[in-house]
Amino acid sequence: MREYKVVVLGSGGVGKSALTVQFVTGSFIEKYDPTIEDFYRKEIEVDSSPSVLEILDTAGTEQFASMRDLYIKNGQGFILVYSLVNQQSFQDIKPMRDQIIRVKRYEKVPMILVGNKVDLEGEREVSFGEGKALAEEWNCPFMETSAKNKASVDELFAEIVRQMNYASQPNGDDQCCPSCVIL
Repeated sequence: MREYKVVVLGSGGVGKSALTVQFVTGSFIEKYDPTIEDFYRKEIEVDSSPSVLEILDTAGTEQFASMRDLYIKNGQGFILVYSLVNQQSFQDIKPMRDQIIRVKRYEKVPMILVGNKVDLEGEREVSFGEGKALAEEWNCPFMETSAKNKASVDELFAEIVRQMNYASQPNGDDQCCPSCVIL
């Protein structure tokens, strides 16, 4: 059984913990309690292959940003989360992606761009098109999710496993990979 190290990154309050806990336990955290660092393990099966995900739910607040290099160095796949009801969180995700590329020293790091809180459609500040365009620029999949109603949460974690599997294939650099997944 393969093990994968997934790092969930994004600004404070975008729903990183809510997405992770919804995936791991099937429950929604109503009360927001800022995370410093939480670690989860879950066995899943993706494309008939059993896997163990080690998920690191990171701090979104700037006071813990110095720890990010270490998280990135140890991570294999990255879920970059912004809140689609907060334009600033969308802007904040861009330097995080740049930091991943800088630390990994590689452009094709397995990652997924995620617009969370799709259940708050009436309060949307970041359009689907903006998220999709950024993901296309980064050549990575894009998804919109809701931790509250579990929309696309399981699919998100399955897709990051696919991205890590693809990246670990021999000659993966030379092959044409699917650059966009929209759910």
